[in-house]
Amino acid sequence: MGSEAGGNNTFRSDADHRLDAQLEQEIQDALGGKSIDEVMDEAEASRDASASAGGVPGLKRGKVIGVTGSDIFVDLGGRSQGVITSDQFEPDKLPQVGDTIEVLIERYDEREGMLILSRQGVAQKTAWATMAMGDIVEARVTGVNKGGLECDLKGIRAFMPASQVDIVRIEDVSTMIGQRLTAEIVELDRNDKNVVLSRRKMLERQAAESREQTMAELAEGQVRTGTVRNIMPFGAFLDIGGVDGLLHVSDMSYSRVDDPKDVVKLGQKLNVQVLKIEQGGKRISLGLKQLLADPWENVVDKYKAGQAVKGKVTNLAKFGAFVEVEPGLEALIPIGEMTWKKRINHPSEILSKGQAVEVSVLEVDPTRKRMSVSLKAFEPDPWSEVERKYPIGAAVEGTVTRLADFGAFIELEPGVDGLAHISELSSKPIQRPSDAVRQGQKVQARVLHVSASDRRISLTLKGEDAPEAEAAPSGEAAKPAKKRQGPLRGGLE
Repeated sequence: MGSEAGGNNTFRSDADHRLDAQLEQEIQDALGGKSIDEVMDEAEASRDASASAGGVPGLKRGKVIGVTGSDIFVDLGGRSQGVITSDQFEPDKLPQVGDTIEVLIERYDEREGMLILSRQGVAQKTAWATMAMGDIVEARVTGVNKGGLECDLKGIRAFMPASQVDIVRIEDVSTMIGQRLTAEIVELDRNDKNVVLSRRKMLERQAAESREQTMAELAEGQVRTGTVRNIMPFGAFLDIGGVDGLLHVSDMSYSRVDDPKDVVKLGQKLNVQVLKIEQGGKRISLGLKQLLADPWENVVDKYKAGQAVKGKVTNLAKFGAFVEVEPGLEALIPIGEMTWKKRINHPSEILSKGQAVEVSVLEVDPTRKRMSVSLKAFEPDPWSEVERKYPIGAAVEGTVTRLADFGAFIELEPGVDGLAHISELSSKPIQRPSDAVRQGQKVQARVLHVSASDRRISLTLKGEDAPEAEAAPSGEAAKPAKKRQGPLRGGLE
């Protein structure tokens, strides 16, 4: 290829065929201040020694040993084999297996382990005569240099800067060696025999045309095929035909998705539904789960109150725990339905994420897509025996678990608390429960009233001074003790 014009590093082109400034700068940056010929010749110099093993570059005679697609394989004798493209022959005069032809050894393709061949003069003259700026051509990648790719274009050396290989930057362009790439001729200088190709420009133009067509046809509710281009913690971006749409993590699956990478992979093709088109097409929302069967559709037929089901804890909240009873179907265990044995402040005290549990269905609401279940339903209810175990007047021992303005709660056994009203905490006048008892203290008490149906036990700590315990009808609260008549101790009225 030719040298630089004027001795500087500016890539010389015909006046009518100049590169745009940005592309020309990218080429110069890729070449590092050298001409295209210098860079490509340097890269080829190391391969020339290898080529000598199969014969010094020059006119050779060889026998056609195979034809695959547009590649014609030639045996040059010894262990040397080469390949020449069929477009260097006239269509009606293509060589056949067994024919002997004359070829030129252009260079040695180290990756393929094969000589690159051409026909003397004929192919290049034809190619130069027919090529023009802006043509879309197919070139075979034959090597790499520090600036980009070396390509064979109908027997002519061509250069493709690394920045022009794809829309997204490819870190290792050597992976393209041996591939046939469709690209656009962006620089053509017949005098200096310089050809520059850009695959990126062609891809960008195709993407723009595809986007224009897609936007003209796009509508909410459509099902489109998209390719996953990027994955973020909140979802994935899909190319649905030159247009990017967001598949939010909440629209990936009916099941809870913690990491989008568990559902989609880069480069994966998916059928998705267009959910929303906003801001004139700049914001497009996509859905994947909308194309799947909704697990809530037949939930009433599958789950009845009192039914035992198994599931896995998927999330813990202050008010309860969520359990997945089937893919995409979560039920809530309210914190009050976790255990009879103790009062808990957070579900994590008895459950952990991922734990397998068995629960009993309490209620199913398909309209609101809610199901509530109980964990404590499989535990014996300690209140079922309280009237037998704690009859009125019985002396009991318990631990103060909580103080309120109106009295103290006393645990008699796990899951069974009694209430001692402030008026029943001491024979002496007190202003607050803490004047008589403290949290965690063990106390002796006497049962005043018990109701299993209301889950209430009334207690007194007054001892001998306490009034006689009276039985109250089931379901009614214990009546407070009658006030003493006459002057109080100490002469106080």
